Amino acid sequence: MNRKPCNVTMEQPQQRHSDNLYPVTFAEQFGDHLLELDVPAGVWNPTPHGVHLAEMLLRLDFARMHVLELGTGCGIHAILLAKQNAARLTLTEIDPAINDNARHNLEKHGIDVAIEYLVADWTHVDAGPFDAVVTNPPFARAITRYRRYFIDTLILDAHKLVRPGGWLVFVQSSMADIPRSIRLMQENGMDVRIIGETDGPFRDYYLEDEEFMREIALIPGAYTIRDGVYHERLIVFQATLP
Repeated sequence: MNRKPCNVTMEQPQQRHSDNLYPVTFAEQFGDHLLELDVPAGVWNPTPHGVHLAEMLLRLDFARMHVLELGTGCGIHAILLAKQNAARLTLTEIDPAINDNARHNLEKHGIDVAIEYLVADWTHVDAGPFDAVVTNPPFARAITRYRRYFIDTLILDAHKLVRPGGWLVFVQSSMADIPRSIRLMQENGMDVRIIGETDGPFRDYYLEDEEFMREIALIPGAYTIRDGVYHERLIVFQATLP
């Protein structure tokens, strides 16, 4: 499956640059659900990673589950989790203003399940255990020298957040070494399956970061080049904890 373009209306077109924090109105159809999200400056816009994760959530039934989303952003996944029958949501962000934006978008879409908004730094969540954790871990812009930090800590800390038999659902790029993630989850006793994958061109800021391009060139299968265009694969995992 190839990633189709999203419908995005720029509020201030001159601010569209590689930090992906410019204000937009994001509109996309997910199954029967049309999402129209208000994303102000300073909130990360939905990316192909986030959109692919959103689409794959429609393949799962979260009935009766208490779901934790790490890094809820503008609320795109939280809305769909509620549409997929989640009984309760706990949504985290490191900045309370981002939580406020997610709350606005969930209220705009009439989401009425029980929701708790927490200010938390990645897996450092003082709550749980949860029936499922859903997230889009940072990678290209991980703000750490070790770019897999958020992926690895997610996998290693999952047992602190998810009850036995619960789910870890997340998206990652082929640039982040898919076989390595699978091995790490299996080493921690998880039953791993791929819900779905897609393929799409690089975003501009990948190509603008020379150090990043050198790093991913060392990862087998990190990308393909077709007609001179770099493409990454996006994989959504569902791991069941032992």
